[in-house]
Amino acid sequence: MTAARLGRVAALGMAIGCAGAPEPSGTRDYWRSGPHVYVRGPWEAITPSSDVDEVIDQLCPAVMELPRAMERDYGQEYCGAIYSLGDGIYHASMPSPLGEPEPVGPSKRKKCIPPRYVADPRGRTVVLGDFHSHPWAPSSLSLVDRLAETQIWTIRIQFDRACTITKLVPNLSSEQPGEVYLRQRNRWKLVGIIKHENKALGLVTTVDD
Repeated sequence: MTAARLGRVAALGMAIGCAGAPEPSGTRDYWRSGPHVYVRGPWEAITPSSDVDEVIDQLCPAVMELPRAMERDYGQEYCGAIYSLGDGIYHASMPSPLGEPEPVGPSKRKKCIPPRYVADPRGRTVVLGDFHSHPWAPSSLSLVDRLAETQIWTIRIQFDRACTITKLVPNLSSEQPGEVYLRQRNRWKLVGIIKHENKALGLVTTVDD
């Protein structure tokens, strides 16, 4: 991601991500207020970096250490945020398992709620994107993951239990197609686009090699 683009991201984050978040009286790492999920940061398991990809590459191994993160139909999704304090250093928030109620027993559909705010005691947060896990493999971005109405931030990161990492850049505010990337050998490979007319439904057109 270019410096100019990161500058635009920071401006967007200041507009969206810095609104005051009501904090609970305790020391919980995540909580809900109405329909929204709030998370604390930073997550000490993730080393901060000025290169956001270095943060992204650490997420899956750390999340897969969490309870039920790899247990397939009996598993648990975790959602979190990638953010900065406006200084160009990126951090990961604590991961949250909070989601809508699910029936007891195995399920092919897991859904944590992407956090809307990050509370960091060091200052105001600028959110770049959200991340979430899938407890199966192979498992890439679901249709719900790609829907325009579910996009909050500039990027969305998803990974499965085998640590295959996918990045969605929705580009909702422009006619530029949305972009779907796969992480391969420490680089991003463009594997699909979401045409402007297909953004609402998140329909991906495969990109040939």
